[in-house]
Amino acid sequence: MNPGSHGHRRDRAWAGRQAGMLQYENPWTIPNILSMARMGLAPVLGYLIVEENFSVALGVFVLAGVTDLLDGFIARNWANQKSALGSALDPLADKILISVLYVSLTCANLIPVPLTSMIILRDAALIAAVFYVRYKTLSPPRTLSRYFNPCYATAQLKPTFISKMNTAVQLILVAASLAAPVFNYVDSIYLQTLWCITAFTTVTSAYSYYHYGRKTVQVIRNK
Repeated sequence: MNPGSHGHRRDRAWAGRQAGMLQYENPWTIPNILSMARMGLAPVLGYLIVEENFSVALGVFVLAGVTDLLDGFIARNWANQKSALGSALDPLADKILISVLYVSLTCANLIPVPLTSMIILRDAALIAAVFYVRYKTLSPPRTLSRYFNPCYATAQLKPTFISKMNTAVQLILVAASLAAPVFNYVDSIYLQTLWCITAFTTVTSAYSYYHYGRKTVQVIRNK
């Protein structure tokens, strides 16, 4: 008997036990596909805004909003469509979409630079935190293939209430800003008031994640 074969079997058995600590799930659910579609619409929207095709951009933005409503509705009402990956993918899609929209709307002089910078910094910090949580909750060996394998769920994210409100306010501002050149109210005082509200909810949301910390993350233990 080759003594090396015992070592290989032990390694495979150990790896199997480690893999068993993770929850395996199907990443190809309808909500996840809708979230990925929303990510795909982000550069399309950015291009349309930079080219000042605001009417079409407004229509595409409404389509992106429909995908957001649908993926949440499906995940809440069909248990087999809910996933830990979706709990991270949905807000990630929102952040990518919002970041692209705010940068492009700033380039079109429809949203001020300081507000966009604040939103981008907050979202960059949250995305970095998601990657850190993934690393800390992944059992050894922490290889790149296991780290980026969406089939293995290690944690589920729970956004704070103010964070949900902040996302809604940010999207309302985007819709209002896109519609402004179409309906001729670019210099409206109401739009500027919405800038201030968005800045306030963005800062408050960032603090809520700092304050609640671990309560926004549920580590998954496969039984």
